[in-house]
Amino acid sequence: MNEETSVVRLAKPKKKGILSLIFSRFFLIVLVILVEVAMMLLPVVLLEDYLHHFIIIMLLFTLVMMIYLFNSKMDATAKLTWMLVISVLQVAGALLLLFTQTNTGHKMIRDRTAEMIEETKTAIPQDTETTERLKEEDSYTDNLLTYLNRSGCYPAFGKTETTYFPSGEEKFQAMLTELAKAEKYIFMEYFIIEEGYMWGKILEILMEKARAGVDVRVMYDGMCEISTLPSNYEKLLEAEGIKARSFAPIRPFISSHYNYRDHRKICVIDGEVAFNGGVNLADEYINRIERFGHWKDTAIMVKGDAARSFTLMFLQMWNLSEVKPRFDEVFAPVEQDDSEEIHPSGYVIPFADCPLDEDKVGEAVYMDILNRAGQYVHIMTPYLILDGELETALRYAAQRGIDVKLILPGIPDKKLAYSLAKSHYRRLLEAGVRIYEYTPGFVHAKVWVSDDEKGVVGTINLDYRSLYHHFECGTYMYRTDCIPDLERDFQETLKECRQVDEESIRGMGTFYKVVGPIAKLIAPLL
Repeated sequence: MNEETSVVRLAKPKKKGILSLIFSRFFLIVLVILVEVAMMLLPVVLLEDYLHHFIIIMLLFTLVMMIYLFNSKMDATAKLTWMLVISVLQVAGALLLLFTQTNTGHKMIRDRTAEMIEETKTAIPQDTETTERLKEEDSYTDNLLTYLNRSGCYPAFGKTETTYFPSGEEKFQAMLTELAKAEKYIFMEYFIIEEGYMWGKILEILMEKARAGVDVRVMYDGMCEISTLPSNYEKLLEAEGIKARSFAPIRPFISSHYNYRDHRKICVIDGEVAFNGGVNLADEYINRIERFGHWKDTAIMVKGDAARSFTLMFLQMWNLSEVKPRFDEVFAPVEQDDSEEIHPSGYVIPFADCPLDEDKVGEAVYMDILNRAGQYVHIMTPYLILDGELETALRYAAQRGIDVKLILPGIPDKKLAYSLAKSHYRRLLEAGVRIYEYTPGFVHAKVWVSDDEKGVVGTINLDYRSLYHHFECGTYMYRTDCIPDLERDFQETLKECRQVDEESIRGMGTFYKVVGPIAKLIAPLL
């Protein structure tokens, strides 16, 4: 039996069906447009004598909606998009706005998450010596720490070893090694799980550990049930002794799959080791299969005190459906072997971003790096769909002399998203931002590194879904031992990129020239 066929599988391979389209926001928008067309034709056919009254009512309704939007708390770009939608679709557009704001079908998630975050804000006390040392550093990291802890429990930790993985393959091998050492628990929370070589090898260890009495829990986003896994996969895992949950399963015509998705990637082992980054549990992430050329991804491993934060993040999501939430693993003291005592440098702040509050934590962390930078900010991201504030921050950093470089995919996974990224190119280039495209394939990494001091590795893309609509998480690092590795990887990746210039913008295909600016009108909805 060869290596491929010996992989553990619990279900037959699943073909991606039409359900993922039917339950999407795209389908909902098409449905709304059809409703609006019907409403426009109705008065013409049935209420011809009252047509002028109908037009006046629609104009007044549109004006009221404009006033409402202008005074709402949403960001300026989203306001403009919704004003456009409602001016064209009027009542149907207002219904679409109502649907997205109330998030029908997700009320329990909204209420329970807010509750959970509030109840656990002091679950992991901040070490006062750490905050004092951060203040003495005069790096403003202590100010960022204050901001982060307004929206959750995100302490800064010393005594944490960090290891950076410049590829999904390296993260995968390290994860297999650490999983095999588990003695108490394994908590895994991933946006995508798909049966194949990668998941099969991990599953083999999870099943073995579950039989040995280790508490093994797996959580994946509900989109998997209509894209990569069968709806009964939780039961299949539970039959092997693995506790399993699907986060926010898709409900026909109730939930849009863009709202409140769990985009996080977390693996915690015994509260001592944690993994975070862009790598999901599917074969393209380790280049076992090829989808969009070579898949460039990254991850971080933390060993030490900071792993407790990832334990807390996982349990907050896991406990959403629990009548009596328990956080025993967070409060349990972590036993460290004195013979292998960790003496790393720097500080680690694991953080999460919740779409249910008014704090856009991921965007704030990124903007803090841009605004505090003294020499350079180097970024790898798969998407570039910016709101006005983040675009301004990127431009301002470059205009004040900071070396701002972006690495984006050379082969896109979604042409619409790629066209939107290209719609930002000219303004960024004019400000001095330098943009590169990874020629071997697709960049899925979410990495920021600045001034050889600060770095972020996590799940947060530069697009509206990550910054506004998804549950996300990241690992912020200040002067940790692995910061040079982030910059070294960026420079190595840069060697395989083509630089975007004015000539290449003029030479873009007609599709990107036409579709990008048009799609920009509704970017917050995509």
